[in-house]
Amino acid sequence: MQFELTTDYLDTLRSAIEDRNDVYLNEQLNEHYAADIAEIFDKLSFEEAKYLYDLMPEESTADVLLELDEDMREQLLASLSTKEIAEQLDNMDSDDAADVINELPEEIQDEVLSQLEDIEQASDIADLLNYEEGTAGSLMAKELVSVYAHETVSACIEEIRQQTDNVDVMYAVYVVDEKERLIGMLSLKKLVISPPSALIQDIFDSEIISVKTHTDTGEISDIMRKYDLVVLPVVDTFGRLVGRITIDDVVDVIREEAEKDIQRMSGISDDVDSSDKIWRLSRARIPWLLVGMCGGIIGSRIISSYEGQIQIHPEMAFFIPLIGAMGGNVGVQSSAIIVQGLANNTLKDEKLVPKLMKELGVGLINGLICSSLIFGYNILISDSFQLASVVSIALITVILFASFLGTFVPLTLYRFKINPALATGPFVTTLNDILGITIYFLVGRMLYNAV
Repeated sequence: MQFELTTDYLDTLRSAIEDRNDVYLNEQLNEHYAADIAEIFDKLSFEEAKYLYDLMPEESTADVLLELDEDMREQLLASLSTKEIAEQLDNMDSDDAADVINELPEEIQDEVLSQLEDIEQASDIADLLNYEEGTAGSLMAKELVSVYAHETVSACIEEIRQQTDNVDVMYAVYVVDEKERLIGMLSLKKLVISPPSALIQDIFDSEIISVKTHTDTGEISDIMRKYDLVVLPVVDTFGRLVGRITIDDVVDVIREEAEKDIQRMSGISDDVDSSDKIWRLSRARIPWLLVGMCGGIIGSRIISSYEGQIQIHPEMAFFIPLIGAMGGNVGVQSSAIIVQGLANNTLKDEKLVPKLMKELGVGLINGLICSSLIFGYNILISDSFQLASVVSIALITVILFASFLGTFVPLTLYRFKINPALATGPFVTTLNDILGITIYFLVGRMLYNAV
């Protein structure tokens, strides 16, 4: 049954912590998964979380540490000695340990590594720290099971028994040659049903998908999604097997990238969380708010330049919000579809012109429907054919322009290696507001023949 954290349960835990009821607290900690305990910790004060953390057995604290919110983990790590941190890293997979090391101040990273009891683990972590962030090397774990092609099945099984001490979950057995180069994969089913004297080179599958250490994490997630993989081997430039990437790590990458894109689409420039400090949250939001404010100022100047037209036909002012809102909404819709298509690789190979024509076709249909409805509304309410014509023609023109910009801008940004998510939200909305108001008054001037 899924754990649900309630206010009453938190109050009970706080009371038990205050009363130092360790028996009850240990019972509760033993009942929950690491992710559930981390959720509890994130709702408690640091002092309360630290008290529970100290009660937990050493083999469990590492798992909880990995699940914690970044701020709480940072505080916990700061409260531990370098020796205690090293003990935690000894109980983690190399990729997770490398992530934790990266969060530590640079001046203590080497000290923590030097205090690891497992020299091989320390070496693996140090190796992973050398890879550039956002690549397969930075994402992979060094723990895996591999066998040589020239071995027999019986020798292979014995080798697997020895190697699995360091591997929590064995997804696959990789086959390498005498130079440690990856040449294939062996299924557990084939290993079990094959005679003990059979050679691995006669039964392994040579068709295997792998990535290089410098492969971008976005490409890795695309590969694993396309081929329904749960694990992906990583090789160096010489083809030697150096690690593996599991699906749980890729899911984390996908989630993080999605969160960043949503923030960019909302006009938030930095990677922030609701628990961050007020100044950090403000600093992340203010750049695009200033862009929006500048756009509003430009829009107000455009309106003021048509002051005489508004004085002659004040009814035109009533529809300024409608024109701006429709242009912004259409632009965001178009850019959101494009950004989504670029993210899931369905648009990356398409040419720009056909895609623009398609979006313009969609915009034309939507524009005709919306402009027809607003034309009918104006005829019924205002009984002014001129006003109805101005608003309708301006609306369909604005929708077409917004569809064009919402498609063109993200595709152009993508061509120049700029994250297309920046095109959605404030950027497109502000641009369409300015163009929409301009088009509206130009149409009004032409149809009203105003000076």
